[in-house]
Amino acid sequence: MSTWQALEDQYYLRTFTRIPVVITKGEGAHIWDDTGKQYLDFLGGLAVTVLGHCHPAVTEAIKEQAQTLIQTTNLVYTIPQLQLAELLINNSCLQRVFFANSGAEANEGAVKLARRWGKLKLNGAYEVITALNSFHGRTLAMVAATGQAKFQEPYEPVPIGFKSIALGDIDVLKQATTKETCAVMLELIQGEGGVLSASEDYFKAVREWCNQKGILLILDEIQTGMGRLGTLWGYQQFGIEPDIMTLAKGLANGVPIGVVMAKEKASVFVPGDHGSTFGGNPLACAAGFATLKYIIEKDIPGNAKKVGDYFLAGLEKLKQKYAFITSVRGRGLLLAIEFNKEIAQAALMACLENGLLVNKVKPNALRFIPALVITKKDVDEALAILDKSLAGINV
Repeated sequence: MSTWQALEDQYYLRTFTRIPVVITKGEGAHIWDDTGKQYLDFLGGLAVTVLGHCHPAVTEAIKEQAQTLIQTTNLVYTIPQLQLAELLINNSCLQRVFFANSGAEANEGAVKLARRWGKLKLNGAYEVITALNSFHGRTLAMVAATGQAKFQEPYEPVPIGFKSIALGDIDVLKQATTKETCAVMLELIQGEGGVLSASEDYFKAVREWCNQKGILLILDEIQTGMGRLGTLWGYQQFGIEPDIMTLAKGLANGVPIGVVMAKEKASVFVPGDHGSTFGGNPLACAAGFATLKYIIEKDIPGNAKKVGDYFLAGLEKLKQKYAFITSVRGRGLLLAIEFNKEIAQAALMACLENGLLVNKVKPNALRFIPALVITKKDVDEALAILDKSLAGINV
């Protein structure tokens, strides 16, 4: 155990099972530990560093803003916030934004907005339907919204107002909808749930059902947005538009930020209904503006699709080689492999030893969420390391 790991063991609340490596530097698709060892990073800060580590466009924006104005208050106007808001609106189907500090906060804001809608438009309806295996954040309300009992059981009783159902069956959703339902909140691909999804037809049916019942459709695009799936927003691949969409993770390439976006009709907040001290501060918004501008101008989603398809094909070849790989799935650069045994931790540690950082999303599954600027050469290197690592696992 290194000195740094010993300090963590002494001082930090025991909330993480950490990968045993101390990262001290990052550049592009690579990171280095405190011994100087280099790794290819296919964890990407949990889908955050979409442009890679310390991207010059974002770094320069942060440096310039840090020398100008870092924080003031939402009681006044600030230019980076409005620049980012305009860029988001002009490149999406939504018309209003609210800035928060994280994905969990963004989802909290989305649920508050939906409940406000329910109070004003649906005779006080307050319940939000979510999906089993979903993940919407770590606050108490978002733990209740998350469709995984393991996150809820330590904190029961959790807040009321959420109902989780199986993803992919529109009849189940219809049966779950009551006069208390104000919204449906879904991920297009369940990242933390194991990179699971449903068909385009299902999401279109959900959209139609929400229209029919006058309830809101919230899309949690915290992981699928910012080009991750091969289009700027995931909803563009499923033939639907949300009433409310949440963003975070990759929006500022590592600077904490969250966003609630809404259609004009769903924008029912009035002054005093919601707020944030740090949300939308000049530093985070300058980083977000630089990141999103670069993604759009350089067609980073196009690279994610091209390189993601190449990576997916390579993972399929590994599936043919190793009988214990039972599934390869995902879109763009949100991909996963599933095993027939609980060997994900062993695979992760073997990859780490061989210079590749990946994510154990389940005991029997690995997730790959690298920077969206990676090349086919990076993928070839990752596949070679993964192949070597899997070959050494005793199954």
